[in-house]
Amino acid sequence: MATTEVDIKKLLEAGAHFGHKTSRWHPKMAPYIHSKRGGNHIIDLTKTVENLDIALAFLEKTASEGKQVFVVGTKRQAKDIVKELAVATGMPYVTERWLGGTLTNWQTVGGRVKYLKDLETKMASGQLASKYNKLEVQRFQEEIDQMNELYGGIKELQARPGAVFVVDILNEANAVREARKLSIPVVAIVDTNTDPSLVDYPIPANDDAIKTIQLISDYVRSAVEQGKAKQKKTEPKEDKAEKGEEK
Repeated sequence: MATTEVDIKKLLEAGAHFGHKTSRWHPKMAPYIHSKRGGNHIIDLTKTVENLDIALAFLEKTASEGKQVFVVGTKRQAKDIVKELAVATGMPYVTERWLGGTLTNWQTVGGRVKYLKDLETKMASGQLASKYNKLEVQRFQEEIDQMNELYGGIKELQARPGAVFVVDILNEANAVREARKLSIPVVAIVDTNTDPSLVDYPIPANDDAIKTIQLISDYVRSAVEQGKAKQKKTEPKEDKAEKGEEK
């Protein structure tokens, strides 16, 4: 069981039960559908609570083991929420565009990240300003800004995160595909038009409503924070002593 408690009333208020038109449904979502209303499917929120509880327990455990939860959400409704979640928990994220090979070709992508971090270090230390004129330094800064749009969220990404959390698996199909290829567990919000069997921890819910995305992201944030807190409590005493924390 997850430490974070899920409230079904909050899910209802957030509109988590509203699915897509019945004509757009995916048959594998049948176990999570409660009924039809006005030509749309209604998601069974009791199933949402059950699955979310399992997913949160997994994410809490992942964070407690010191592993990263890679957060992905590039569509308009999710961008700000996903970034807020990631920054608050210190986790890597993608909110602009998924770069092919982010997980499966980390050697190449990681090389670009290293180049970006080196440029930032040289800019901050004044090394570039001492070697180049103002126009050239400005061009370096523009390059840094452009690269941060693509790589900013993954600068601290480890080669193999412990899990990937995705808001919309249709929109983030490439991210899900790469994670599956590497057997990295995927936790995702799955709407009625998606195939829940593509992910390890499906959370049946409306993946378009901002309130739903925000609420589920808040639950994820809480689970990750709980896990990180457990990690600190179980840190070996000798490690603490080395850090000067043991009295």
